[in-house]
Amino acid sequence: MNDTVTAGTTGDTPQPGPRPGDADDAEDVSEPTTRPNRRWGARLPLLCTLFGAGLLVSVICGVALGPTGIPFGKTVELLYRALRGGVVPAEDAGLYYIIWDVRLPRVLLAAVVGAGLSTVGVATQAMVRNALADPFVLGISSGASVGASAVALYGILGALGLYALSTAAFLGALGATALVYLIARTSDGLTPLRLILTGTAMSYGFSAVTTLLIFQSPNGNAAKSVMFWLLGSLGGVTWRSLPVATLVVCCGIGYLLLSGNRLNALAMGDETATTLGVDPAKFRRELFVLAAAVTGVLVAVSGAVGFVGLMLPHLVRLLVGADHRRVLPLTPLAGAVFLVWTDVLARTVAAPEQLPLGVITAAIGVPCFLLLLRRRGATLGGR
Repeated sequence: MNDTVTAGTTGDTPQPGPRPGDADDAEDVSEPTTRPNRRWGARLPLLCTLFGAGLLVSVICGVALGPTGIPFGKTVELLYRALRGGVVPAEDAGLYYIIWDVRLPRVLLAAVVGAGLSTVGVATQAMVRNALADPFVLGISSGASVGASAVALYGILGALGLYALSTAAFLGALGATALVYLIARTSDGLTPLRLILTGTAMSYGFSAVTTLLIFQSPNGNAAKSVMFWLLGSLGGVTWRSLPVATLVVCCGIGYLLLSGNRLNALAMGDETATTLGVDPAKFRRELFVLAAAVTGVLVAVSGAVGFVGLMLPHLVRLLVGADHRRVLPLTPLAGAVFLVWTDVLARTVAAPEQLPLGVITAAIGVPCFLLLLRRRGATLGGR
């Protein structure tokens, strides 16, 4: 903007643009947006480095901490031996099993789920232009809950064995996605208001179906297990749970990182996006499919973990601003660190019992979000 103002006031060559008398006003407007951008841009590499290091430390701590405490040094030693393929002393065989086969896949999956949910939260908020949107606002998680409840309570898809629950949850998520899309779609494509209203309404409907299935269940223990899963759980995770979830999340994050400019345009409104060369209807459809795929896969392996996709994007914006080109590189790291420590709390607060992840995320997320409302009231519905 400053270049345009200068060219218009030198008098060397007539240029279209602001009148000479408007130069000072234009400069005043540009200052608040230019300087913070430089500051946030300089912060990003440092913040990514800090969060990356924090994630590494969090993974090691997550493996060491639990109902059976393992010394930090011993944890690092056994992880190093496992990664090198070295020999583990016989007296450490029990600890090695806990570290490598029980805790490490669980901690890594917590990082993957946190990264995926928080990143899709950024995309969902831009897609529907609503600061209170998260990956579950489209009814995907409620649809997955119907499929998982049917398996756990009535033995549907029992022939799939250990994969029955995750398969049914994923199929339920896909079914919910297709239904929401068909209802919300109009001749003009997917509009933000219809999409969020349809997703919210269908979410209540799927939740009612899940409640009915639980209420009619003849097995009280199975109903309790389903209720625990519905609030999010990483119990029983194995190495087989990681590959698909990791691949889908990495592909989703990669796509969004390449779409930062388009997300910025979409967040400013359909008319602005169109003038900037972005087809809002087509791009919103792509984001809808991506959010459905990533959320469906993550719900299938971890249950419905709330508040991550809603809260983390806002907290990251406090650090680097609203530009999606800066928000998207940092959000997965922040989400991964957050959910790793959430899982640590879930395993240790009431040990040897485990709390659902949703209980911890709500306990942390509610006060954080209320504080966020006070600090950013103008952008979250205030004046």
